[in-house]
Amino acid sequence: MRRLSLIFGALCIIVAISTVYGQYGSKKERKDVVDVAVSSPDHTTLVEAVKAAGLVETLKGKGPFTVFAPVNSAFAALPSGTVESLLKPENKEKLKAILTYHVVSGKFRSKDVLRLIRRNKGKATVKTVQGGSLTLTTEGGNVKITDENGNTATVTKADLIASNGVIHVIDKVVLPKQ
Repeated sequence: MRRLSLIFGALCIIVAISTVYGQYGSKKERKDVVDVAVSSPDHTTLVEAVKAAGLVETLKGKGPFTVFAPVNSAFAALPSGTVESLLKPENKEKLKAILTYHVVSGKFRSKDVLRLIRRNKGKATVKTVQGGSLTLTTEGGNVKITDENGNTATVTKADLIASNGVIHVIDKVVLPKQ
């Protein structure tokens, strides 16, 4: 009976390992931040903008990147015609600046973000790839991101892990100081 228990235990461990491996795959098989965004029906506008700005190859790079990714409704909430205007070739640099303002160098999972906020007495400032800064705080159990203009977005889903970073979904588009 003891031998049967040991065999059953070993089989359970093997099944657990293969399930985890099958779910997450090897590090080389995992999707990068662009692939994660492409697979989300809530980020089609962001993906279109990343392509128009010529940032696909950059964001498929080694990283690591932390991306604060606005959902489609965040882009739709911008003034009428804003997205269409930004997607025009003549506005590529402006679009690139807005998109890279949503990216921070390094891989900051939610636990890292919360630790940074606590360590800085409730308010942490991070530098974006664009060169500006975002202020991170917590309110009601949610992480809030405030841009240089005072506009605030909320993280609605955290820790979408990619091979070259992490994505945190946000409900608004944040904008660099103009």
